[in-house]
Amino acid sequence: MSTALVTGSAGGIGSAIVGRLREEGFEVRELDLVSGFDVADSEAWEHIGSVDVACLNAGVVTGESEVADLTDEQYRRAVGVNVDGVVFGVRRLDRVMPKGGCIVVTASLAGLTEIADDPIYGLTKHAVVGFVRSVAPQLATRGIRIQAVCPAWADTPLTTQEFRQELEGRGFRLLQPHEVAAGVWAAYRSEGTGEAWIVQPGREPLHYEFRGVPGPR
Repeated sequence: MSTALVTGSAGGIGSAIVGRLREEGFEVRELDLVSGFDVADSEAWEHIGSVDVACLNAGVVTGESEVADLTDEQYRRAVGVNVDGVVFGVRRLDRVMPKGGCIVVTASLAGLTEIADDPIYGLTKHAVVGFVRSVAPQLATRGIRIQAVCPAWADTPLTTQEFRQELEGRGFRLLQPHEVAAGVWAAYRSEGTGEAWIVQPGREPLHYEFRGVPGPR
């Protein structure tokens, strides 16, 4: 039986990813802070063994829109979970994952566009997308693929009631967790690597095409 792990597995999106993988026949290991696994702890990652698929899904928001009011604790926790948790996870998996393995990282649309409601969340998700694209070539030489999934806001506990009402007032429909899990599955099933997959309400998961940077004259 193929094996998988999911971080942030106790959350709404994490639970949906776990469920989808099990439906597809995977034996899934669940890793979450509520069960004692902190993705921001590099030592914790050293005890993780080989799996065929890894979904690095753990993430947090700061809940702060004003940079002037941002606390050190809010900032460090967001960077620790959203960035360190991905880097430490990929580093460990690069060492133990078999050829043919795949890592799927939950980023966000906030990693492709601005998010004035939580600039630090946007910072971390831009970092995740950039890291996935940049590390993909070296992982490919060892037969490992890595993908990013960039969902819109989803109906999970991370989305406060106030923000949910604000989004609905703007005419936005929140994604359901199973729709994000479908995006994760599409990214995994793709033969590419270093890709970003957009998940939007009412759309099939879509491979995002990055525009090239103009070269020198």
